[in-house]
Amino acid sequence: MSETAVLLCGHGSRDPEAIDEFEAAAATVRSRIAPVDFAAGYLEFARPTIGEALAALQARGAGRILAIPAMLFAASHVKNDLPWEMNSFMAAHPEIEIRLGRDLAIDAKLLEAAAERIATVVPEDRGDTLLVVVGRGTNDPDANSNIAKIARMLWEGMGFGWAEAAFSGVAHPRGDAALDRAVRLGFRRIVVFPYFLFTGVLVKRIYAETDRAAARFPEIAFVKAPYLSDHPQVIGAFLDRIDEFAAGEPRMNCQLCKYRTRIVGYESAVGAVQQGHHHHVRGAGVESGHLHHHPHRHD
Repeated sequence: MSETAVLLCGHGSRDPEAIDEFEAAAATVRSRIAPVDFAAGYLEFARPTIGEALAALQARGAGRILAIPAMLFAASHVKNDLPWEMNSFMAAHPEIEIRLGRDLAIDAKLLEAAAERIATVVPEDRGDTLLVVVGRGTNDPDANSNIAKIARMLWEGMGFGWAEAAFSGVAHPRGDAALDRAVRLGFRRIVVFPYFLFTGVLVKRIYAETDRAAARFPEIAFVKAPYLSDHPQVIGAFLDRIDEFAAGEPRMNCQLCKYRTRIVGYESAVGAVQQGHHHHVRGAGVESGHLHHHPHRHD
């Protein structure tokens, strides 16, 4: 019988600290599912690429691979790029079966992890504090709307006086604009929480924007909350996605997917050809402890 293996699919980053954090989380997942064979791969900016990781698992005897997206929401990476990678590999290697799990999505474990990260900097008395939740930002309105929902759930669940959603790129409002708006609402303390799994260029940009806002408005206390990182509940969410395969075929919620449903403003995206978008940076970037800059900007 063919062996079953697990692949954790990361986005990749030009920041070596981000790669180190992802690898640390992957090592924890590996230890929790041992002796099942395990590998981690990246869409861009780091190695091994998704294809290289799949090939390594196959070379070690895997005939069935369970691929888990290490990504918070289902935007183009989960809906197009990862399926393209899996389908392309299976087309070239028809003897192997690859099944792709769903994104982490809005999950009770991740909400608990987020609340605990925020509580480290604001342990109590949050009624006079505004929370700004900053997501990555995509060109997928369904994924972007999840940040607003996360912000609302943390606002009400933790007793903040108000909450705002913002994005590091692509979508609006951007972080600096959201902070300026937050100041006008009159709160004397503003907590900025990057809803990201790991550090990287975008998280550091969010913290830098917070520092600049603090310099512009010295009368307001700006507090930077830690991102999710390898919180035990994050690891638990990864393990849940692996366990879902035992109960059947895991499927993402496609109710508002712009590629399958006519969404206002995105009508032309329905039925778009599924294809990868990372050929030019696949495997480029962080490798062997070195950072290689690439001129193409990825917001």
